[in-house]
Amino acid sequence: MSTPAITFDHVTKDFGNVRAVDGVSLQIAEGEFLAIVGGSGSGKTTLLRMANRLIDPDAGTIAIHGENTQAADPITLRRRIGYVFQSAALFPHMSVAQNIGITPRLLDRPAAQIAGRVDELMDMVQLDPAQYRDRRPIELSGGQRQRVGLARALAANPKIVLMDEPFGALDPITRDALGTDYKSLHEKLGLTTVMITHDMAEALLLADRVAVMQPGKIVAQGNAAELERSEDNYVRDLLRTPRRQAAQLQSLLSGTSS
Repeated sequence: MSTPAITFDHVTKDFGNVRAVDGVSLQIAEGEFLAIVGGSGSGKTTLLRMANRLIDPDAGTIAIHGENTQAADPITLRRRIGYVFQSAALFPHMSVAQNIGITPRLLDRPAAQIAGRVDELMDMVQLDPAQYRDRRPIELSGGQRQRVGLARALAANPKIVLMDEPFGALDPITRDALGTDYKSLHEKLGLTTVMITHDMAEALLLADRVAVMQPGKIVAQGNAAELERSEDNYVRDLLRTPRRQAAQLQSLLSGTSS
C-alpha cells in the first residue's frame, strides 16, 4: 500500500479551554479529493490549517508523504502545498500576474520561467492573460479573484492543495462553474485535494470521499452510499437537507410549468 499523501494520527488542538480538534485520525490517499464537512466550530478549518503548519497540534502527529510536519521548516512546507482561501486573499497592490507568480518568485525561479508559468496557469483557470495579467484584484469579479487565488495555489506545482471554503462567497452559477473547473484540474494534474465546505451537496458532487466533523471529531466518512448507511443523526440531517431542497424545487418547477 502506497504512503498516504496526508496522515493525521490522533491529532488534538486546544484553544484555551476549548478543544477544537479531539484525537482525530485520518488518511488522505495520493490523488484523492477529500471534502470535510461540518458546522461552524466543528474544527474542520483548524484541522486543515494544521496540515501545513499554519497552526501546530498540541498532541498527535501529522505527516505529509510520510514526513512528520514537525520536522519540516514551516515556510518550506507551505511553499510545497497549495492553499486556497475563501476570500482569495490576493495582495491588493499587486497585479494578477504578480499575485500568481509570488511563490515561484520566493523560490528564486527565473523571471522568464515565472512569466511562462503565469500565462499557463491563467489559461488553465480560464482567464485570458492578455486581458487580465496586469489588472489589480479590485478590478476583478469575485469569481475572477478566486480563479487567480487558485492559479496562485498551483504556481509552484504542488502535489497537495488545501482549500478553505473556496467557493462559499460566490454566487451559485459561478460557484458551480468554478467547482466543476477545479475538479477537472484536480484530475488532470493528479492533485491531492482537501476541501472544507459547509455544503453537503457540493462535497458529494466534487469529492471522492467526505469526512463529517462534529465538534472536534470525525463522526463519519465515506462516499455517498457509505454515508447513507451512517446511523449518526447529524450525518442523516446533512444528507436529508439537499434531498428536501431538491424535492421542493422540483415541486415548485412542476407547479410553474403546469
